[in-house]
Amino acid sequence: MEPVSGQLADAVQQLSRRLRHGARLRLAPLGLTPGQGRALSVLERAGGPMRMAELAEALRVVPRSATDVVEGLEEAGLARRATDPDNRRSVLVTLTDQGRGTLDELAAARRQTAEELFGTLTPDDQRRLLALLTTLDQQ
Repeated sequence: MEPVSGQLADAVQQLSRRLRHGARLRLAPLGLTPGQGRALSVLERAGGPMRMAELAEALRVVPRSATDVVEGLEEAGLARRATDPDNRRSVLVTLTDQGRGTLDELAAARRQTAEELFGTLTPDDQRRLLALLTTLDQQ
C-alpha cells in the first residue's frame, strides 16, 4: 500500500489541476491566462509600480516568463512597462485603469472556481483545510 504522504501528494496535484482547469475556463472570456490573472493580483497588492524582477519573484517564475506574462498584459491594455527612473536597467510594471477594472471580474472568476471545488465542504472543513495548507506553505 502506498504511504499516506504519496496519496496526499497525488490528491493535492489532482486538486491543483482542477483549480487550474477551472481558472482557465473562467479567465478565457476575459482574454486572460491564469498566469496573467496572478500577475494582475500581485500588481494590485503592490499598490504601485513594481520591478519586473520583483514580479517574477512574487510569481515564482523565471524573469523571462514574467516578461512573457507582462507582454500579454500590455498588449491587452491591462498593464504598462516603463524604465525605472532610479535605475535605468530596471523596468517597472504598473496596472492601467483598464487593468484595475478587470480585477473585479478576475476576483469573481476565482471565487466561482473555488466555490465549485470547495463548496462541498462545510465552512468548518474549509477553515481547517485552509489552516493546514497555510501551515504547509510556510515550511
